[in-house]
Amino acid sequence: MDRVIGIRFRKGGKVYHFDPAGHPLKKGDYVIVRTEQGVGLGEVVEGPYPKDPRIHPQEIKKVDRSATREEIQTYYQNLEFEQDAKAYCLDRIKAHNLAMNLVNVEYFYDGSKIIFYFTADGRVDFRELLKDLVRRLRTRVELRQIGIRNQAKMVGGLGGCGRPLCCASFLKNFHTVSIKMAKEQNLSLNPTKISGACGRLMCCLQYEYETYKELKKDMPKIGKKIEIPEGRGKVIRQNIVDRTITVQMEDGREIEKKLDPVSEETSEKAKS
Repeated sequence: MDRVIGIRFRKGGKVYHFDPAGHPLKKGDYVIVRTEQGVGLGEVVEGPYPKDPRIHPQEIKKVDRSATREEIQTYYQNLEFEQDAKAYCLDRIKAHNLAMNLVNVEYFYDGSKIIFYFTADGRVDFRELLKDLVRRLRTRVELRQIGIRNQAKMVGGLGGCGRPLCCASFLKNFHTVSIKMAKEQNLSLNPTKISGACGRLMCCLQYEYETYKELKKDMPKIGKKIEIPEGRGKVIRQNIVDRTITVQMEDGREIEKKLDPVSEETSEKAKS
């Protein structure tokens, strides 16, 4: 059976899938692969596990070989070079008085190119900065403006839940998140409570959206007037997980009612 491994080239970076090509690899190993940018060194962070045709393309690139000790040393030397380049870039940004925030620096493993990622409110004239960087670093230089969500992914940190940011730890791609997802889960629409470190809606709102959507299908909506054994009242609260609703009776009493368990069919839909 064909197997795949997940390789990450940078901390917090996207995970790319490769064919281990028969090499006995495990998490934490370093490997040499060929990418669109040339030869690269990456760390195995997933697998190996069986290839899934629903997720993985039919043809995926193969791992060339395991990295040698010298190649791993070069990788860490490149990281030191990145830090030096970042310090120099920050100095030149200040010297040119540019309204930009340097987020991260990426130096290609083969030394063919270095990319400076930054955020800014608008367009920035960085031509003089680019000249300074090329003179100093003696390699191809690219200045790339990124969005605030990518900044959070690169920088990392802790979310409101107390855990490392999803985007910086395991999230491979950003998905569309809408305020509708928060409403569907009966969450407070206070921006400070549903926004992540990046200031945008939290990515985790998307995780359970479909489950909540399915589980709420047969629950009476908030504001609906219903009949219960105790009399007539209006639904004022829902607890989707516990399958309970709170009904305010016409005499002002509040009664909590337990609904029937979720049907097996609905449960299967929520899982899929």
